[in-house]
Amino acid sequence: MLERLTASLAWIVATLLDTLPPGALRFLSGSGPIRRDGNELEPDIQLILKLATLQGHRTLDTMTPKEARADIRRTAAIASGLVAPVARVEHLEIPGPAGPLKARLYVPTTERRTRPLIVYYHGGGWVVGDLDTHDGVCRFLAHEVDAGVVSIDYRLAPEHKFPAAVDDAVAAFRWAAREATALGYDASRVAVAGDSAGGNLSAAVSLVTTREGGPRPMVQLLIYPVTDLANRAASYRLFAEGFFLTAAEMDWYIGHYLPSHDAAHDPRASPLLASDLSGLPPALVLTAGFDPLRDEGEDYARRLEAAGVRTWLRRFPGQVHGFCNMTSLSPSARAAMLEAARKLADELHI
Repeated sequence: MLERLTASLAWIVATLLDTLPPGALRFLSGSGPIRRDGNELEPDIQLILKLATLQGHRTLDTMTPKEARADIRRTAAIASGLVAPVARVEHLEIPGPAGPLKARLYVPTTERRTRPLIVYYHGGGWVVGDLDTHDGVCRFLAHEVDAGVVSIDYRLAPEHKFPAAVDDAVAAFRWAAREATALGYDASRVAVAGDSAGGNLSAAVSLVTTREGGPRPMVQLLIYPVTDLANRAASYRLFAEGFFLTAAEMDWYIGHYLPSHDAAHDPRASPLLASDLSGLPPALVLTAGFDPLRDEGEDYARRLEAAGVRTWLRRFPGQVHGFCNMTSLSPSARAAMLEAARKLADELHI
């Protein structure tokens, strides 16, 4: 019964957001336009935030990791009503440094001789999130980019602290590069992608594989990535609360993830602090205007560009952290991700 209710709620919300004009959406949200630091919140996102507040949304820093994981799964279920079509989903088990890792391969519906492969790392602050919570974004990318997407279920903190997630992410990419041809994909066109903590892992994989030699990603798609665990940029203060991800939640995530304060200075945890970013794969960096992580993502993009890395930085000014998971509900989030998908397809020569 709960699954039916959440699916119905998702359909109703998606229909409202897709059909009502901006003024009506703002009226339903109970306030006028929300502006901060030169950005204006998208009306559909504003209403989604209002609905979350009415439902009594709790921040994850008030929960145990077990409670937080269950809460994220419930939230993801509500937003997953309208998913992009794929030909099939294959459940895999791949070798990891501490044992097998679960993974899913999303196969697009179109017929092509050879396709690129995207290795996707889910967000969730290295503490929450799994293959189910990010099923929607993986289906979206497979469909819109017309590429295979393999989603990785890496180890989570606090049970497995840094660098466990990085080690799993690197091993998963190397497996994908090695097995791409056998899976039916082009081994010369293997990308990494991820949101938030997954963007952090994508950046770390690009760093490690570039410095250690061997296959490296053709391109890295970093969706509002975490890039600096040692410092707090101005966007932490500007958007500390009220826009899904809070500054307190980030402290909670980092406290569970890192084994020590010193670990925050390791470039695998904080790519922005790497002394040398030259030679890295081309980067597509997406940020949200109303996100505590906005500034560090943009700082990382600027450092990549300064190091000679071909970089595309795109701020979506009216979005909040988490928009990549809202494509089935929010027209503005869907438009943002469609733009990113087109750019990624261009980079992968599709």
